[in-house]
This record gives sequence, C-alpha cells and structure tokens, in this order.
Amino acid sequence: MIRLMTDKSSKIIVTGGAGFIGSNLVDGLVNEGYSNIHVIDNLVAGKEEYVNPSAQLHKLDIRDFDAIVPIFQGARFVFHLAALPRVQPSILDPRTTHDVNVTGTLNVFLAARDGGVRRVIYSASSSAYGDQKTLPLKEEMEACPQSPYGLQKYEGELLARLFSELYGLETVSLRYFNVYGPRAASDGAYALVIAIFLNQRKKGEPMTIVPDGTQSRDYTHVSDVVRANILAATSSNVGKGEVINIGGGHNRTVLEVAKFIGGPTVFIEHRIEPKHTFADISLAKNLLGWEPQVKFEEGIQELKKMYDLTD
Repeated sequence: MIRLMTDKSSKIIVTGGAGFIGSNLVDGLVNEGYSNIHVIDNLVAGKEEYVNPSAQLHKLDIRDFDAIVPIFQGARFVFHLAALPRVQPSILDPRTTHDVNVTGTLNVFLAARDGGVRRVIYSASSSAYGDQKTLPLKEEMEACPQSPYGLQKYEGELLARLFSELYGLETVSLRYFNVYGPRAASDGAYALVIAIFLNQRKKGEPMTIVPDGTQSRDYTHVSDVVRANILAATSSNVGKGEVINIGGGHNRTVLEVAKFIGGPTVFIEHRIEPKHTFADISLAKNLLGWEPQVKFEEGIQELKKMYDLTD
C-alpha cells in the first residue's frame, strides 16, 4: 500500500479533539510522532483533561467561522470529528444539531480550502444508511437516514465530495459503526450503549434495554477507528470524496452485549432506530489496507477492568 510522504512536524487540526473519538485520535497521532497538533473544541461534549498535553487546545466553536479560520492557515491535515452526535438529541433539537453538524461542517471545509489544507478526513456515520433491507451495508447503497442526525452526517459527506470536485480539496469520509472504548460517554444526552451498560453495572443498577433487545449493531473499537483515520490521511488511494465504512465486521444484538457485560437487565420504551447494522469493510481493506484488530470480546474485557467489574 503506497503512503504519502508525511512530515511529522506538519500542522494537523483535530476538531472535536477533546471528545471520545477525537481525544483518542490525538493520542494516536502523538504516539505516531506528530508534533504540531491543534485541537478545536468548545468542550460541550468533550473534556479538557482528555486533550493530550502535547497538543494545543483552542476553545472555540466550529459555528464561529471567523474565530476558527486563522487556525487552519498552513495546516496539512484536518480530522473533522466535532459534532453533536447521537440520534435522539437530534430528534429533540434538530435546529441546533443542524447548525453544528451541517453549518459547522461547511465552515470547516471552507476554512480548510482557504487555509491551504491538503486533506480533510471527515467523520461520517452509519446512521446515513437508515434501515436497509439487506446486509451487510455497502457504501453504494442509497442513503436513507431516519433521523436529523443521520441526514446531517450524510450532508457532510456530500459537502466533502463537492469540495473535492469544485475546489480540489482532498477529502475522504469514514462512516463509523457504533464506536466503543475508553472515554465513551456513559451518561447525558450523548451516552453510548456499551458505556451506559458499564456505568449501570458499576452503580449496581440493571442494564436498560430498549425492547426487545434483538436489534443488532456492528461495534467498532475506538483504537481501530484511530488507525483508520491515520491511514485515510496518508493513503495515496483516497482524497476524492470517497465514502468508506469503518466497522468491526460483526454485528451483535443488544441482548448479547448485555450478556457479555453480565448482570440484570430491564426493558424500557421503544425509540426510533435502525433494526440492524453490519458493515461491509472490503473497501476499507482495498483502499486503506485497514481492517479491525480488536476483537469485541477483548474490547469488552478491557472496559470491564477499567470499570472494576469482574465476572
């Protein structure tokens, strides 16, 4: 696999770099030897203590175009992760999530274009697929989002492609499938199911399952997502607005996840969400030389240890 020659002192921007995935990505970049990393985060969902001390934090909102523009000058790569994530918050407040996820994303692409950035790696979402009739989910399938969040993340993909076609800005969109791992939010509006379950078990509470628990997801460890981002930045095979699935390669029901963690469960009210997700990752293998390395069982055991949960 041919890689672009990369100066490790090149300026890199990570929007949302104080959040769950973003902060893990910053750590990964530091571990790879990159030394000029700038984080843009308004700390609504992120935490300052998550930001690697080797990176420079700019406490800014991507909706404030004039404020973020100067930071993009001279940057080589931009990893755009800043967003108001999750389906349910977008249903409750579609206007605010649109402002961040669409207008904010437009601002990032404009700032990257005007700042001479070489490539933007956009964090897309499997939510763009919606509820498809066949599995696994392939990138050429027609997008059918079921929520404002899914629609907003899909709009970001379209913006990425257009900026490549119209302005020559290299872009690639990575569609994440249910990322889990250290630093995932376990409470609040942006909590993730595995982290919620672990937090509930830590408190001695039953794990709350949306009936009937047979819905399945393709869970992807955050360290695998970090590798995918770095490969997407350095691969000579992408940069023209490609959309690439980043998934674990297996799907598991919510009931199975609860069983892996162990403990009592309780069912709660239904909510709008796809019944199943399962990623076809052949394109990631072909274009990026990427495939997941962390097995689900190993990832869950790692997290159980972090939460001091023993079998």
